[in-house]
Formats: sequence, C-alpha cells, structure tokens
Amino acid sequence: VRLVESGGGLVQPGGSLTLSCAASGFTFSSYIMRWYRQAPGKEREWVAGISSAGDVTYYVDSMKGRATISRDNAKNTMLLQMNSLKFEDTAVYYCNAVRGGLNFWGQGTQVTVSS
Repeated sequence: VRLVESGGGLVQPGGSLTLSCAASGFTFSSYIMRWYRQAPGKEREWVAGISSAGDVTYYVDSMKGRATISRDNAKNTMLLQMNSLKFEDTAVYYCNAVRGGLNFWGQGTQVTVSS
C-alpha cells in the first residue's frame, strides 16, 4: 500500500495550490479518501473528505468555499485544490484512505503560506 502526496510548496497569502495524492497497492475506488493537515505544535486536523464514488464531499468549516476535493478512480488519484490561502493554512498535508478497519496514510507534503 502506498499513498504519495505532492504539490506542496511556498505560496503567498491569497494564493492557490493543488495537492495530489497518488495511490497504489489497494482498491482505491473502494475507499473513502481524506485530507488531513498538521501545523507545528498542533494536532493533526481533518480537512476534507470524498466518498468512494466521488459523489459526496465534505470540508472542515475553515476550508469551505476555499477548497475542492476530487478523485479519479481510473487513475487512483485524489486532488485538493486550495484557494485564498491564509497563514494559518501552513501545515503538512496528509492523504488518508479508509475502509472499515483499514486506514492508510501518506508521508505528507509541506504547505507554507508566507509573504
């Protein structure tokens, strides 16, 4: 099982980034997929989720209207498009796959919002 995040980087406040998660080693289309983030000195926080079919999405309140989660089950990939980024969005962002008692994590990608 492998989840590999990419697309992080340094962005100015108000800017945009699109994070990607490439999955392999499991039946991607059967799993709910989620993005989490962890800022320095803080606990890991759930950010967004998408159903296995991709027809239902949900977001933490702080990201509603600023983020779009999507997935391509044919390519085993998930995206998180983020706009109007704020200083407080700075964190390591993690890709997560869950199905029943199974729970897989990626290594994370750093997003830094700074002027």
